[in-house]
Order: sequence, then C-alpha cells, then structure tokens
Amino acid sequence: MGLGPAKVLAEDRDVFDRVTHAHADSDGVKIHYVALGKGDPIVMIHGFPDFWYTWRDQMEALSSDYQVVAIDQRGYNKSDKPKGMDNYALDLLVNDVAAVIKDLGQDKAIICGHDWGGMVAWQFAMSHPEMTERLMILNLPHPRGLARELANNPQQQKNSAYARRFQEEGAHEELTAEGLAFWVKDPKAKSRYIEAFKRSDFEAMLHYYKKNYPREPYQEPKGDVPKVQCPVLMIHGLEDTALLAPALNNTWEWLEKDLTLVTIPGADHFVQQDASELVTRSLRMWLGR
Repeated sequence: MGLGPAKVLAEDRDVFDRVTHAHADSDGVKIHYVALGKGDPIVMIHGFPDFWYTWRDQMEALSSDYQVVAIDQRGYNKSDKPKGMDNYALDLLVNDVAAVIKDLGQDKAIICGHDWGGMVAWQFAMSHPEMTERLMILNLPHPRGLARELANNPQQQKNSAYARRFQEEGAHEELTAEGLAFWVKDPKAKSRYIEAFKRSDFEAMLHYYKKNYPREPYQEPKGDVPKVQCPVLMIHGLEDTALLAPALNNTWEWLEKDLTLVTIPGADHFVQQDASELVTRSLRMWLGR
C-alpha cells in the first residue's frame, strides 16, 4: 500500500530521468547510450541535428516489452568526438552500433534509425545481417533510392543544397546550439537539446556529410547492393523537404523480405516527434505482428 504513491511519481518522471546510462567501446571511441525496459533489444539511432532524447516517446511506449536502447552517435552529446573527417566514415558508424549491441551482451538486435541514423541502420543491416533481427527506418530512403533521385530528380538536387553547404570548408563555424535546436517544438525538450548540442562537436556533425553524402556531379551507383535480409518497416513524413518521397520508390528491389511502408501526410522530417503518436503506434503494431 505504501509503495503506491512512490510508484506513480516514478512513472510520472520524464524518460530523461529514468534511463540508465552506459558507454560502449568502439575501437577506442566511447559511444554513450541509454536504456529503458527489459526484453529483446531495440537499438535506436538518431540523425542530424539530434541526440538520443529524440526517441523519448517511443522508448516510453516500447519499454514495457523491449529493452529500448538509444545511442548518441559519435560527435554528439556524451559520446566521444574524434578529430578528422575519416573518423566519421559510414563503416565506423556501423561499428559503433555493433559495439553497443555487444556491450549489451547480445548477438543481435532490432535496429531503428532516423535521418543519418537511418543511413547507418540501412548499412548495418546490409553489413551485419546476422546481427539485425528487424529493421525500422524513419525518413531516410534506401541509399540507392536517394542516390537515384540525386542523379535524376532536379527537385531533389535543389533541395539538397543544404548538404552541399555542409560539405564546404568551415561550414561548422556558422552553427550554434540554439540554431540547431530550431526544429524542437516542446520548450522543455528544446532546453535539453541546447545543452546536448553545447556538448557536441559541430565540425564532427558536418563530417557525416563531408565523408558520406554524395557529391556533385551526382551519379547513380553501379553494380549490385547487398539485399537486406530481414523484414523492414519504413515510416516517412511526407512534408520532408530534405529527403523527398519519390526516393522511396522501388525500395523492394533491395530487400529480401517483406516491406511495410507508412507515409504520413502533414508530418515533417522529424516524424518521430512530429507525428509521435502515430509513429509509436505503428512501431508497436509492426513489432507485434
């Protein structure tokens, strides 16, 4: 009887205050991650400009059945920030995710990624099919779909001007913590974002673009790509102006298993917050199939 009120108060606390914190060693680079709940692991990977807290609503909902883990990618918040563009190559970002799974004492996990986290998640599934139970991607078309649109779609080329700016020397000097948090609507969350960005390395953030984003002249890649071996869920906010929806077409050509696609009119690029309830419900339904 006496435990009732304390339990209610604990449940009322924000996810920010209830997660456990840890660091995984990825070849000498410490990757910070947080965890909530028990069960099969889900590893969630944020994009730009973001940090683990972007998944707070999804962590809350899924932690009743899963161990939900959200990482800070290298360069961000409480993870290490190695110097030099080469330290942000896609294969190293993939290794960071593998290091977190091993640090959890697991052999595989459900992988979930948004934006750059989606790019890492796609590549992880292709590079480590044995470690990828299932794949959930938010607002990041398959890399081949994005490359195709950059090569052939003038509107995507125009809308990727921001990425070309980020690839310029010294572009990080124009960034501020407050400016990077422009998209966060919740005032309490925004203050936490500004704190996280002040701990982050702006040059490292843009190394993701300099090292891994296609450069002009845009060309479609040649040759085959390893097919993703597990079921895939894709959720895409259709108001995304950075990554246009036509890049979703023909995704099934690069998959071995079933694809579920959820498109959300009126939702922007940060769909996990913009349409939080629908995204969370879609993840739960798909995972519970």
